[in-house]
Amino acid sequence: MRSVSQKPMQNWLSLLIVFFAICTQSLTGFGAGLVSVAFLPGVMGMVTAVPMIALITGTLEIILLFRLRSAFNFKAVWRMALTTLLGIPIGVWALRGLSEKVLLPILGVVMAGYALYALFNFKFPRLEHPGWAFLTGFLSGILSGAYSVGGPPMIIYGDCRGWEPGEFKSNLQGFFLLNDGLAIVNHAIVGNLTHSVWTGYLWALPLVVLGLVAGSGLDRFLNPHTFRKLVLVLLVIMGLRFILTAFMG
Repeated sequence: MRSVSQKPMQNWLSLLIVFFAICTQSLTGFGAGLVSVAFLPGVMGMVTAVPMIALITGTLEIILLFRLRSAFNFKAVWRMALTTLLGIPIGVWALRGLSEKVLLPILGVVMAGYALYALFNFKFPRLEHPGWAFLTGFLSGILSGAYSVGGPPMIIYGDCRGWEPGEFKSNLQGFFLLNDGLAIVNHAIVGNLTHSVWTGYLWALPLVVLGLVAGSGLDRFLNPHTFRKLVLVLLVIMGLRFILTAFMG
């Protein structure tokens, strides 16, 4: 396993990735987890990168939820909160028990699939039955535990429920904070929160603040919608790369 403290170049590369991921989140409203997990595993390995991403995105979500707290509707997410409790331990077990040759192509499918969904603005039927909320929470929990990217099922569910923009953002942040908090607890239980993970997280904290500030300032110079599309195309490419690498390796 590669450690974040192994080489100075790896340290700086991981910090640049975190900065870019937080900038993306601040500028476009999405992407911190997906962008991080697209690149950090190549620098430090999955078992180190995933819990570190959970710590970073959990910190980010505390900040964002504080700003959006007035629109948060717990009634809209409580069913998902119940089943994510079941999904997260399964995801954490997969991270510990499966090789990257298995984990990375699955991650590639999730990344490329979600990015294509967002790029082409697919519309699914409106979801009314409460069973969909339970399924969404369970899938999101598995993805959070294994990859720290529980967002895609939740975002698709919110789209299909027709949440208003303010409620949508607030509900997402509240649920993601719960997801990451539970994932961090499970990572701690199985021993994934190593010295390398904590070192990488502490080094990355200033970049979280800088990324939020930089992203907020960049919207005066960059079109957020255009930048968002570029990031989604990048996620498609990285997702396909993970899939093809598994078949070619």
